[in-house]
Amino acid sequence: MAGDAFWALVVMPIVLISATDATVGGLRGAQGLVLGAMILVPMLWRRTHPDLFAGSVVAAHLVILVASDRFSPLSIAVPIVLYAVAAYSPHRWYRAWLLVAVLGSLAAGLRWAVPEPGTPQRVFAFLVVTVFCLAVVAASWVAGELARQRRDNLTALRERAEALERERDQRIRLAAEEERSRIAREMHDVVAHNLSVIVVQADGARYAATHGADPAARAEIAARALDTIGATAREALAETRRLVGVLRSDAEAADYAPRATLEQIGELVARMAAAGVPATYAVTGEPAAHPVLTAGAEMTAYRVVQESLTNVVKHGGPGASVHVQVDHRPEALVVAIADTGRGSFGGAADDGAGHGLIGMRERVTAYGGTLLAQDRMAGGFEVIATMPTGTRREATRADMNLRDTTLQDTTLHDTNREAEG
Repeated sequence: MAGDAFWALVVMPIVLISATDATVGGLRGAQGLVLGAMILVPMLWRRTHPDLFAGSVVAAHLVILVASDRFSPLSIAVPIVLYAVAAYSPHRWYRAWLLVAVLGSLAAGLRWAVPEPGTPQRVFAFLVVTVFCLAVVAASWVAGELARQRRDNLTALRERAEALERERDQRIRLAAEEERSRIAREMHDVVAHNLSVIVVQADGARYAATHGADPAARAEIAARALDTIGATAREALAETRRLVGVLRSDAEAADYAPRATLEQIGELVARMAAAGVPATYAVTGEPAAHPVLTAGAEMTAYRVVQESLTNVVKHGGPGASVHVQVDHRPEALVVAIADTGRGSFGGAADDGAGHGLIGMRERVTAYGGTLLAQDRMAGGFEVIATMPTGTRREATRADMNLRDTTLQDTTLHDTNREAEG
């Protein structure tokens, strides 16, 4: 409004002199002041209420057309009001003011043509006045439309930039959530399994140290348990350091390559048997029966077995045994883990905060497989993971897609950290 007031002060001398001087198309006395006020006062709201300004200027010019037969300097308000309406009017019908201005130009040509009516000079004067008024109207309107389009473009660009910022922030948050979920799943697989083995060994060593008549046998059992605890703890520490390494500033140098393979499943089962849980392992079929599995698929199978064995230790109860079978089929790799424990209805208490079954299902689904986890009819619990092998090219593409997703999530996570920094 301050800017509009400035322009009103600039044109005020011209408007007031023209409005109060009858020789230039104005009115005398108070009538002239009212006529000038009809133009100057609405100019204070030229941009906020341009339609009000336009209506007042049209009314003032109707008075001028009736009161005077000659051109009035008050028409200086015409280009100002046309620009304001074209640039700032919020209504859809604002272009109706352009039609009003065209009709006003025709009326001005008829009213302000100087020669006498009926003469050839009159027609020429009409054309000159009308064309001049139409030129002023067109120039003012085009300038206002260009200003409107520029403002609309800037508004659209600003809204688009804000939308892109919101989308970027949302992608960063989703990437951070996925990264946290991935790390939580990995930590659960590593820590839960190894700690379960350590707990079983510690309980066995404590029992052996307090029961039995032969001190040498008790010491030997306790020593074996401590060896297993040490080896398991070192393995868990190494895995934890590898996972925590991706959160450091030099995360790009961290090792993202899967380490666990199908050959290590036998070692995992043997370590579980050494920990005191009766565990057996069998392999059916030949690996050559299907295309070579990718490293990610082998790690998925390993993690399924690892988590299932952890659940046996945690929820199977005393005396539970487990059997692990890996079946190589031409169309799929099937990993089955069955135990003789208490099943899902008689197991240990659960706080509901685990990621075991959810993590296994997410891993298997990432490779187009299915996971079945259910109670056995003969008692106990079983987990069956089926991962289709397909062709070598399809398996490699699935592994590359999973790696690309992981790297993309990590990159977005790093972007989030840099933005927060």
